[in-house]
Amino acid sequence: MQALVKYDKGPGNVRLQEMPDPQVEEGKVILEVNSCGICGTDLHVYHDTFKNYPPVILGHEFSGRVVQKGKHTDGIDLGNRYSVLGALTVICNNCEYCHSGEFMFCKAKRGMGHGVNGAFTKYVAARPDQLYATADHVSDNISALVEPFAVAVHAVGEIAELQFGDIVLLSGPGPIGMLLLKLLLAQGIKTIVAGTSDDEEKLKTAQSWGTHITVNVETKDLQSIILSETKGKGVDIAFETAGAQSSASNCLKALRPLGQYVQVGHFGKDITIPFDLSAFRQLTIKGSVGYTRATWDRAVEIINQGNINLDDVISHRMALSDWKKGFDLMEQKNSLKILLIPD
Repeated sequence: MQALVKYDKGPGNVRLQEMPDPQVEEGKVILEVNSCGICGTDLHVYHDTFKNYPPVILGHEFSGRVVQKGKHTDGIDLGNRYSVLGALTVICNNCEYCHSGEFMFCKAKRGMGHGVNGAFTKYVAARPDQLYATADHVSDNISALVEPFAVAVHAVGEIAELQFGDIVLLSGPGPIGMLLLKLLLAQGIKTIVAGTSDDEEKLKTAQSWGTHITVNVETKDLQSIILSETKGKGVDIAFETAGAQSSASNCLKALRPLGQYVQVGHFGKDITIPFDLSAFRQLTIKGSVGYTRATWDRAVEIINQGNINLDDVISHRMALSDWKKGFDLMEQKNSLKILLIPD
């Protein structure tokens, strides 16, 4: 089968090549991939700024239909569609983090797309406990978004402590940032979305979705606007989703005393920020990485209820063979979520 493979260490070293089809094993099923989204982590693997284990097939945001079953896979039916929790592929199941459901911190963890073979291909093997079924009325495209949507649900619904009446800064209107925005707007949270000139189209999209105000930080004074919108106090919560030094700095400066800073974006390098503000304003600093099993249950239920439209988060669908075009669009910030379809 054709697969997008990180074939060696170092920047780049990614190509489309033939890989053997996965073989059905006891306790596993084989899924035929419907589509798989390009994630910022895929770009980090491409640039070798995220730990990876080549040769490995990239891709982890996907859904597929079961085409083969091994023994001891009761409850999973051939032909059924599932979203797949790829981050759970290798864990120890013995440490305190596995026992508490916080498997993201298991030292043995290896997820699909960087630690083990992922879904930028036609067929994928998975265990039944990794499979999450969305409702029949949910499209294949939206089923592929469960993974990144779970990242947003974790940050907004589980890490941040939101209250009605809060004013929020969302810095970085990329695919994950825009999924966070969907959740914030659904709760009626007054949200200020900040981005750069590269994000101009996404800022327009955020405005069309109903965000309170958008700010191009290269042409407008973000801090002055923050003070004006918050009557001189500063925002209650700042979500950093760009993974950029200037974005992180803006978030810290925008917060009121006793405010919350939530780090969602990945920098891939050390950065310099005005961290003294964390003490001077007695800020709560939180990181948000991935999700738990409970987050996936919550994310699937939100999608099944159908009260949040995710269709307009998908900006492109293209063949797997056009992967480089998709990666370039992501790098150039000319897209939201891009889905790659097996040829």
